[in-house]
Amino acid sequence: MTAAALDAAAFLRAARDIIPADRIFTAEEDRSAYDDQMAFPSDAHKPAGAIAPVSVEEVQALVRLANRTKTPLWPISRGKNLGYGGSAPVMAGAVILDMSRMNKIIEIDSDRAYCLVEPGVGFYDLYDALAQKNMPLWMSVPGNAWGSVAGNALERGKGPQPYGDHGATICGLEVVLPDGSLIRTGTGAMEGSATWNLSKDVYGPAWDQMFCQSNFGIVTKLGLWLMPAPEATMTLNLQLPHDSDLGRGVDMLYPLRLRGLIDHDPAWVSYVGIASYVGPRSNWYEGEGLLPEEKGRAIRDQLKIGWWNCQLNFYGHEKVIAAKCDAVMEAIGQHFPAKLTPTTWRKGDDFAGSKAGIPGTLDMAMINWYGGRGGHMGFSPILPADGKAAQAQFERTRKRYAEAGLDYYGAFAVGARSVININEILYDRDDERMANAVPRLMDQLISDAAAQGYSEYRTHISTMDRVAKTLNYGNGAMGRLNSLLKDALDPNGIMAPGKSGIWPARYRS
Repeated sequence: MTAAALDAAAFLRAARDIIPADRIFTAEEDRSAYDDQMAFPSDAHKPAGAIAPVSVEEVQALVRLANRTKTPLWPISRGKNLGYGGSAPVMAGAVILDMSRMNKIIEIDSDRAYCLVEPGVGFYDLYDALAQKNMPLWMSVPGNAWGSVAGNALERGKGPQPYGDHGATICGLEVVLPDGSLIRTGTGAMEGSATWNLSKDVYGPAWDQMFCQSNFGIVTKLGLWLMPAPEATMTLNLQLPHDSDLGRGVDMLYPLRLRGLIDHDPAWVSYVGIASYVGPRSNWYEGEGLLPEEKGRAIRDQLKIGWWNCQLNFYGHEKVIAAKCDAVMEAIGQHFPAKLTPTTWRKGDDFAGSKAGIPGTLDMAMINWYGGRGGHMGFSPILPADGKAAQAQFERTRKRYAEAGLDYYGAFAVGARSVININEILYDRDDERMANAVPRLMDQLISDAAAQGYSEYRTHISTMDRVAKTLNYGNGAMGRLNSLLKDALDPNGIMAPGKSGIWPARYRS
């Protein structure tokens, strides 16, 4: 038994004085439920147990108890950080602080377009609340909308809408610090603040982003800006036929994104990604090894898709977006043999899809690509908005996938100045060859990207230390700053040790 597990045993016994026993979980099946979504039974990230508070006061009391018993805690919102570690802690023996029962939507302001939510509020919860009250607001949703609104924003999750940079739409947090004290960020630091969730301008340092992907505190309330419902939308579906077309696909879009003609980050998605939403690979190919190109061509023909596929969306007054759409079609028309024809949605029409902030879980069908007990792992480096850079990154990454014997699935989300290359590593967790190949593949991809000067925007719990080491400017100056702040705020090292590669002094050796 580890030292962490011994500390946890004392904590879990004493926690019965704070919350009822039916919200304390120590059975083997409970501990196994908070898993890392990887492969094979493993103790590498297995918690000592879990505990489920229902109020800020209970969170504070549990944090103070953890300090007394020196017990590491791992806070989760809903535990659906799939592809990046699920609900498991970095360090085995930590206690999961499961806040999924703290699920109140505290406020929705339809006039100023924001909401204030607790960490257990899911995307379906918020969508239902907006729909039931017929509020003229759309929220941005990620591909998998099973998770927490707050948790996804704190991990800087992405969506395909104008408000799709979820971390950037945070405005005002309530946070329990590692000593159990409670703070509010931004103008919420003023008692009775009238602008807590309205403005990011604040006197002094701005702390909202300091609590994203960090272990400096536990967020118990999160303000999030929402998108006013547009009068209409227009959509262009784009396809490029060849794997070598990615570079020109990126170059045709990022100048339009930079100039504001496109107001979201459109993604070029490889055809395996589209096919994985439709059905398992066995629908087209049951052989061993990589998917043959002739089978890939058959998939593209059957699904009527390109090698690379992208959707452009325009939101707002119909005359305005029609003018934008016309300008975009004129700019990119030379790249397409057939005339581009947009589809239009107007208020009152039936409408579905994540582009309208309607949550769904279709993307999770991808884990069945190989069948068996499907799994996936995300590798997501940031590179310049440059076609040659994107094409080279794709070729390097696809080569590594081939060496690992895995079909390539990647997407390139095109921003104004940078591109996020979100690669999904799909595999069967019960296939020993695949499961052993995934960690090696991740290590190679991280090294390859770092050699180009590309860092990840987000990573799996098993590679957090590895990615943190690539941030090596000034002989690791950022790591030292993070450690300095960690030790000042959390001298007992109880708050999510190892999160984002940030370890307290107690465990740093």
